[in-house]
Amino acid sequence: MRRQTGSYESISTPTIADWVPMLGNAVIADVIEASSVLAAFDEYALARLGAENPALGPMSAILLRTESASSSQIEQLTASAKQLALAELDEGGKANATTVVANVRAMEAAIRLSDHIDEQSILEMHRQLLSRQPGWEHEAGRFREELVWIGNRDTAGPIGAAFIAPQHGLVPGAIADVLTFARRDDIPVLVQIAVAHAQFETIHPFVDGNGRTGRALAQAMLRNKGLVTHTTVPLSAGLLVDTEGYFGALAEYRAGDAGPIVRRFTDAARFASVTGKKLVDDLDVELERSRIKMTRVRSQSAAWLVLPRLVGQPVVNAQYLKKTLGLSTVTALRAIDALVEHGVLVERTGQARNRVWQHPGILSVLDGYADGIRRATAPKGVSA
Repeated sequence: MRRQTGSYESISTPTIADWVPMLGNAVIADVIEASSVLAAFDEYALARLGAENPALGPMSAILLRTESASSSQIEQLTASAKQLALAELDEGGKANATTVVANVRAMEAAIRLSDHIDEQSILEMHRQLLSRQPGWEHEAGRFREELVWIGNRDTAGPIGAAFIAPQHGLVPGAIADVLTFARRDDIPVLVQIAVAHAQFETIHPFVDGNGRTGRALAQAMLRNKGLVTHTTVPLSAGLLVDTEGYFGALAEYRAGDAGPIVRRFTDAARFASVTGKKLVDDLDVELERSRIKMTRVRSQSAAWLVLPRLVGQPVVNAQYLKKTLGLSTVTALRAIDALVEHGVLVERTGQARNRVWQHPGILSVLDGYADGIRRATAPKGVSA
């Protein structure tokens, strides 16, 4: 009580609904270049797979899952590709994986609701996120009604904290201001997304899940503004490469300089586009290898329906195939048998019941992508 007796200063966010960026020609040129790279990645994925290709949907699903995993990792929540895929089947029992799956649901809500971004859509993203996070379900989908702060070893109160968010009574009005800003069409999209995200993080409207919800909002805005229309760009992977720079840019934004957070988003966009292309290519290669292995499988076999699904969900069981493809138990098991027989799937449990099968090649690609991010994150001269 003695440590937390006294005065403190919490943030009071300025309005940004009418904010005019003054970022300099170099930053604006950087924004234009990064925006074109993002749009090119989106078109690349479409051209590589084709709008009618049954793998495009699953590819978008795995890119969204990759984005969710990276966003969660920024908050020190890690899960391997296999753990995440198992959690999608309600298997595995890893707490972090279950939490990351909740972030996947939040990202899905962001994309689904991107046509009209409003207060309810933000609350729905947050509801999807926290309703599956043990101990926080009662806070899911509602603005906080208490003070929150960051960076204080003394958890009893805000005095001494590095950042104290606005008083909770200011949250609804501040969010309305961000949404007004987000609806404008006279600002470069990446600038708008970076500033809206930074303002959202400064408001800190929830007791938990602010960072993940704020990055889901960024994905919704990318889709809403038409910068990306076919796939999910793993933007958080680019932010994850330099989390110190990301959090530092947020602090500089709160001090009045929007330039650093805009630059972090342009850097993240370029990283996401380059590594995202390689991920699409590597997954497509694995898919083609599997097709070659299945050349002797009759074209009417349900195994061909299952194959593209393995891109988005590389670990499956019969129940999953029944639910997603409408197959009967017998047909699902026959399809799995065909995929196992031709070396596409491998059974991982060794049990007679509750069996689960995985695609080793696709899991290897996803783990390789995560390793690439870790290598990019490691300081020079340090092994990741």
